[in-house]
Amino acid sequence: VQLQAYGGGLVQAGGFLRLSCAASGRTFSTYNMGWFRQAPGKEREPVAAISRSGGSTYYADSVKGRFTISRDNAKNTVYLQMNSLKPEDTAVYYCAADRSARLTILVTSYYYWGQGTQVTVSS
Repeated sequence: VQLQAYGGGLVQAGGFLRLSCAASGRTFSTYNMGWFRQAPGKEREPVAAISRSGGSTYYADSVKGRFTISRDNAKNTVYLQMNSLKPEDTAVYYCAADRSARLTILVTSYYYWGQGTQVTVSS
């Protein structure tokens, strides 16, 4: 599966952005999907993940209550709605696909990765 993330940009603190990740192929619904981010000088970290059906989700503590992950299997797309953005949310955001039986947020479990989209939150 090929993934393309888009929707990043520059926003002021307190603002919002919606990231999208479009997947190619007919097997999108067979993948758990995740959003990860990597800030300069830091390791890539999980942000949110969603199961194949969308029935289960995971959020990092740092984004709980502010970010929402969702997916539309008919459109082969996963979304990340980011509200109340903070400067510490600044990073390159990546979407990724995983075929593990259970939903996981381990970076190493995700095999397919998109190219990343830059999110910059100014104070």
